[in-house]
Amino acid sequence: MALKDKKIPAGRPVDPALAEAIRGRLIDGTVGCAAAFTLAKEKGVAPLTVGEAADSLGIHLSHCQLGLFGFPGHAKAWDSPVWKEANLPAGLEEALRSALDQDGSLSCAAAWTVADRFGVPRAQVGRLASRLNIKIKRCQLGAF
Repeated sequence: MALKDKKIPAGRPVDPALAEAIRGRLIDGTVGCAAAFTLAKEKGVAPLTVGEAADSLGIHLSHCQLGLFGFPGHAKAWDSPVWKEANLPAGLEEALRSALDQDGSLSCAAAWTVADRFGVPRAQVGRLASRLNIKIKRCQLGAF
């Protein structure tokens, strides 16, 4: 969901130190997914806390590690001319399907777990899910 479409509670407090840290990670006015996760770890907060703080500050997230959003000029990471699709290991598709929720969707966290288990870039799992028409839900940063 785009930041402009979110219903952000008015006056939601943002820790000033976290706000400063987020602003310190901006590249072209956005904070990348990987940077937001690193920041969450450094500050000892949940990734969702960083995502919500960015929302409250009007800062867009970019460069989703699953490749789903935030790639200027391209809807998805794999739409970029520099995208290199790797050979996917045997069993990855089955593992992805096994990780689906009851509604047939895949959580962001489950997609990361599958990618890490198979040692493939997370964006490759995002691309495979897209090819299989599997919807990825519940972004750990709250982006969707």
